[in-house]
Amino acid sequence: MKIKYLAVFLLLLGQAMINAAEPYSLFDGKSFQGWEGDTNKSFRIEAGAIVGGSLSNAVPRNEFLATKRAYTNFVLELDWKVLGKGVNGGVQLRSARIPNHYEVSGYQADLGDPGWWGCLYDESRRNKVLAQAPAEVAEKIVKRQDWNHYTIRCEGKRIRLSINGHATVDYTETESGIADGGIIALQIHGGGPSEAWYKNIVVSELP
Repeated sequence: MKIKYLAVFLLLLGQAMINAAEPYSLFDGKSFQGWEGDTNKSFRIEAGAIVGGSLSNAVPRNEFLATKRAYTNFVLELDWKVLGKGVNGGVQLRSARIPNHYEVSGYQADLGDPGWWGCLYDESRRNKVLAQAPAEVAEKIVKRQDWNHYTIRCEGKRIRLSINGHATVDYTETESGIADGGIIALQIHGGGPSEAWYKNIVVSELP
């Protein structure tokens, strides 16, 4: 009987190993391969990072650099820093381009002052904060003008965010008709001179 249970356990373990995909990089540090967006003016590559915006000129409107393929269940890890007064950026999840428009629609792991750090926002869809991060995130967790780390886990209806190893949001979708898959995108928000930097972008797809 013990041998039978062991065989079943090994079978399940083997299946789990097959289903757990190895993490892989979405950005090679030197090209926009696998991404699409305004790479002429809004986004550039500098020092191995994707940079949106400019510290020399105002950012005229929201811009997004997006993956060319969609993702549903995954863990996304990336490093980011935002520079400039009133800067705002974010990472779009399970999103979609709005036809004939520069905006995208979907979940956003938000970044920026005064209180957007670590929040989950619904960009160009419900246009509201779906889950508010604790107030102490900006003061105790975020390293201003320096590199930080986002961990984003999308699994079924549940989305979890953490910054620098500290959980900020644990949200479960309850509304029907909300897409459970879509593109990943990096945002620089329209406004004054500012930059959003992103690097070490790695995804692990989940079953």
